[in-house]
Amino acid sequence: MDALLRFLDDGLLQASALGIVAYTLLATHVTIVAVTVYLHRHQAHRALSLHPLVAHFFRFWLWLTTGMVTREWVAIHRRHHAHCEREGDPHSPRQVGLRTVLFRGAELYRTASHDTAAIDRYAAGCPDDWIERRLYSRFTWQGVGLLLVVDVALFGIVGLSVWGVQMLWIPVLAAGVINGMGHAIGYRNFDCQEAATNIVPLGILIGGEELHNNHHTFATSAKLSVKWYEFDVGWMYIRMLQALRLARARPLPAAPGIRYRHAEVDAATLRAVLGNRARVMAALSARLKPVWRQELRGIAFTGGLDRKTALRLLRRDPGYLDGYEQGMLGGLLAASEPLRQLQALREQLAQLWQRSLVTEEQLMEALSAWCARAAADGCAQMRLFAAELRGYS
Repeated sequence: MDALLRFLDDGLLQASALGIVAYTLLATHVTIVAVTVYLHRHQAHRALSLHPLVAHFFRFWLWLTTGMVTREWVAIHRRHHAHCEREGDPHSPRQVGLRTVLFRGAELYRTASHDTAAIDRYAAGCPDDWIERRLYSRFTWQGVGLLLVVDVALFGIVGLSVWGVQMLWIPVLAAGVINGMGHAIGYRNFDCQEAATNIVPLGILIGGEELHNNHHTFATSAKLSVKWYEFDVGWMYIRMLQALRLARARPLPAAPGIRYRHAEVDAATLRAVLGNRARVMAALSARLKPVWRQELRGIAFTGGLDRKTALRLLRRDPGYLDGYEQGMLGGLLAASEPLRQLQALREQLAQLWQRSLVTEEQLMEALSAWCARAAADGCAQMRLFAAELRGYS
């Protein structure tokens, strides 16, 4: 009896409180890495390939610690990208509210997983081998049940709390924080069409998924960090696997270089511009931001529009504005001729990426003409941007 009580108190390991906390943090971190590296970057976006042993370890670990089915997770995430912020998005704060996604993210996931037609449509290429059909997809709760037994055996009755933390880790941080806060709160390096944000520049707690704006801008990139001050711990693990020849990542989308004092638009300029819409528009917005701020000081806002909202509308890529936002922006531009002229140039530049049925020579002529108009504009920052754009390569 005494031995049983000691076992319930301390478990097989008789670990200290610090040891139990360390185990819990390590185990939950491995789960996060499995989600971001295996489910997200490898399976959902095919941004990298993994050695079969590594991929199977992650698959087993997720079955043990989450009970999630690979094809369901992948299909739901792909559907999110296909319908982001619109009807059909399984977990958009703009559709169901931030509070709902934060606190009921796991419930939204379960609801989406029951849509078998959508799962079949978006789950192409997911594992469908014997062990997936006979174990991982068929006995989903048995994995987490086995983990409960292991945790209690290792740590005694405290293992129940350890198991509880492990069960909450993904629903809270991934289904709640990333799907919720990652589309509502934070900073944006790029004005992607979706409302995705970077929550913090140090992507450690959630495996780099904190850099959600970067991911939605470059969805097929295995690396989620873009700025020098951003850190993607998931990419660090991928690089380690690459060094061991256990992974191969897609080439990263390279930022364009600038040939300063290059006066003419050429084929290299055109390729760099066409392949980097997000970076080009972000660079233009960065140039114009002080000009916008200066102009907004002289505008009397009406109709619920304020300076913060006005600046957000001006920063948005013109092609990404919905009807309501276009109406608000139209009212703002009516109050300022300089803002109206700058916005006209931005809209003309954005049209370059919509000309899919014209030749390379025609596109080059259009880009050259735009640079000429921008270089003749009365705004010094616009002229500087035009000079830089000519040198893109």
